[in-house]
Amino acid sequence: MPAPIVAIVGRTNVGKSVLFNRLVGRRLAVVEDVPGVTRDRLYEEVELDGRQMVLVDTGGLAGAENDQLITKVKEQAALALQEADLLLLMVDGREGLVSLDWEVTEVVRRSGKPVVFVANKMESPQLDVNEFAELGLGVPLRLSALQGQGIGELIDAILANLPEETEPEAVADETAVALVGRPNVGKSAIINALLGEERVIVSDEPGTTRDAVDIAVEVMGEPFCLVDTAGLRRRGKRSQGLEYYSSLRTLRALQRADVGVVVIDALESVTQQDAHIVGEVIDAGRGLLLVANKWDLVRDHAFREADPAADEPADIEETLREDFARILRQKLSFAGYAELLLTSAVTGEGLMEILPAAQWAAQQYAREVDPVLLDQVLREALMAHQPAYRGTRRLKVHSLEQVATQPPTFALLINDPKLMHFSYKRYLVNQLRKAFGFEGTPIRLLVHGRSGRRRGDRR
Repeated sequence: MPAPIVAIVGRTNVGKSVLFNRLVGRRLAVVEDVPGVTRDRLYEEVELDGRQMVLVDTGGLAGAENDQLITKVKEQAALALQEADLLLLMVDGREGLVSLDWEVTEVVRRSGKPVVFVANKMESPQLDVNEFAELGLGVPLRLSALQGQGIGELIDAILANLPEETEPEAVADETAVALVGRPNVGKSAIINALLGEERVIVSDEPGTTRDAVDIAVEVMGEPFCLVDTAGLRRRGKRSQGLEYYSSLRTLRALQRADVGVVVIDALESVTQQDAHIVGEVIDAGRGLLLVANKWDLVRDHAFREADPAADEPADIEETLREDFARILRQKLSFAGYAELLLTSAVTGEGLMEILPAAQWAAQQYAREVDPVLLDQVLREALMAHQPAYRGTRRLKVHSLEQVATQPPTFALLINDPKLMHFSYKRYLVNQLRKAFGFEGTPIRLLVHGRSGRRRGDRR
């Protein structure tokens, strides 16, 4: 099942962001940032005591917080909070009960969501929280997010109130493909073109798609589930109500997908937002396929600029494709394993390649390699490039074992994790790709020493 969403809510200046940072800092495992992709911390996928969840800081939910916050909360939060599975309502125990607490509590109560009630800034044992029982949610848990007091009890309360984990109903051999990208790059148009009918709304107005829409389809006898999602803006652009929570729906769509197909507007080449979105798919640990849509417009523009007497159309097309791919690979160097397709939802060019390519990426995403071949690849990699000394000590690699799929995950046993340099991890991952392919899927490499302590990495 998709990871549940836990939203921290409350009036201004009660310490929501401090608690968010504290919980993220206490994570046992958190999706790593992709190198070179700057990210704002509005929400994070975290693991608390073995349970995955998406933790949301709603400090920017309705724009900059001020004395008029609750007016905007009434307009937007009722919709936004519906995306959460659990609300963590925070009050300021030092300041005491104020009128805005009543109004926020009413919004929370109307949402119908489970609530964990906490009073923050309770560093002093003399402070009393009993007055907050007037809000009708019982006596809140005592907490100091700044000093970390009461965090363990809070995590226990969060876990006790989350929905039970259930296995999703799966269609045999179905490939789940989520189309993601910036607003108005043509995701819905691609799905409609693939289906031959208008199943999702297409409009020139950016942001037409608000929800993640699942569409079951069979192509050449192969079952697929296509997920059309709301356009993802940069995280700093996602703080306004419905727009902000549409991005959470997109993240949930990725959680139930095998492959994320990132649709890029070929006319605009690769933007920083595109890099962010590719990073979202990698962070989610899903297969990856890059689709540059509106290629017909790029080609038409190039032909208009060309000299018809000197340039052959076929040569122009070949040069154009090579240049575009080179620039894209430079800007998305951290996703070099993903296949690139050039498409047009208007003319149909390249569209029939999308689902087979996504299916191939999904197969690589679920691939399990022969342990004997894996051991051979490790031995050859070590012979070709021995680890360097760090000080007076050298890294010693004892074994490499595949421990999971979706994505392919490998455990590397070494003498001391402190001796493992990131460049050597990257070298080993590259050797795995060279030997086994793994096109279209990230690879996780878990490094642990004789003591059994593990460290995770994705490349």
